[in-house]
Amino acid sequence: MPTTLTTMTPRQRWQAAVACEPVDRLPFWPKLDGAYPHSRGGRFAGLNNSQLHDFIGSDRQVGLPSVARRTLRRCGVEKREEGGTEITHYVTPGGRLRMVRRFDAGSQSWHPIEHPVRDREGIAIMAEWYDDCRWELDAGALQEARAADRAAGQTAATHSSAGKSPLMEMLEYTCGPEQTHYLLADHPAEMAELMARMQRAQMEYLALTADHQPADSLWLIEDTSTTTVSARQYRELNLPHVRQCAELARAAGRPMILHMCGHLKAILGDLATLPVAGFEAFTAPPVGNTTLGDGRRACPDKCLVGGTHASLWMEAAEGIIDFIAARLDELPHHRGVVVSSAGVMPPACGPETIKAVCDWVHAYPARV
Repeated sequence: MPTTLTTMTPRQRWQAAVACEPVDRLPFWPKLDGAYPHSRGGRFAGLNNSQLHDFIGSDRQVGLPSVARRTLRRCGVEKREEGGTEITHYVTPGGRLRMVRRFDAGSQSWHPIEHPVRDREGIAIMAEWYDDCRWELDAGALQEARAADRAAGQTAATHSSAGKSPLMEMLEYTCGPEQTHYLLADHPAEMAELMARMQRAQMEYLALTADHQPADSLWLIEDTSTTTVSARQYRELNLPHVRQCAELARAAGRPMILHMCGHLKAILGDLATLPVAGFEAFTAPPVGNTTLGDGRRACPDKCLVGGTHASLWMEAAEGIIDFIAARLDELPHHRGVVVSSAGVMPPACGPETIKAVCDWVHAYPARV
């Protein structure tokens, strides 16, 4: 039925959407990252993201800090930063590995330029490091998370990282995308053992998070795409670990959302079997390859957060609205849908454009 009255707070609207329950209007969340305010000028110069969200009228998400602290007994981590370059050494009795990251001012983020594991010896050293890794509750961080959750009030929903599955950690940080595949082919047994130790640590982290994190939902930061792993690799090497995480969260009564920002169409059937609440950064073609219609047909009980793609937001507001309208109109209903920029909002898209789209989404006659 069409809805026109605003009867929910942004937090209530998010909670209902994640649970695939009726909402008073469709939630809209533009993902403004650390780079976005740096590119603003004119009347928006100097505003932070919170102030920009206020102008836009967003149904915002607020990320809460982790409440867990890593401990090591026999191993260690040595880290130093010099002029925008961060060098990290993973130290074990069996050897040491080096990772190098560089800060990119344009995106306001750190990017790996040298991965620590490059050969069979590195696999063994990293397995030793993960074998020593333990997690414990950080009382100070817990208080910070609780304070941030209270500060959000009803103006925003809250989430916190639930970690990352071993294969995705390897692809992005431990080995890098190319070397991960070489090592999986050349040393499958050793890589399987490393992933098993990584998953043991991940589950320990997740258990603490599920028990103590005050956030509304827990997000497993997967970044999944069949452009980096095949559908078969995902089913064999990734899905079992993600399922284990999802089952722990469900048993704890915590909604889990998978951050999956890549090509997903070939594995939607597999994702449908997971006991998760939904998928975030659900990205339309041509950047991704799944529309909201694809997601709803394959995963009728999952919340879909996204529906657009980065290059769309380089167009005028009218073109963006036409695209979103076409995707929404084809859906059987609008429960479990949050319209967002999918990935982070391109800084070239101005706040006025985002606000125009936000106003249209909020006025859209949602069928709930």
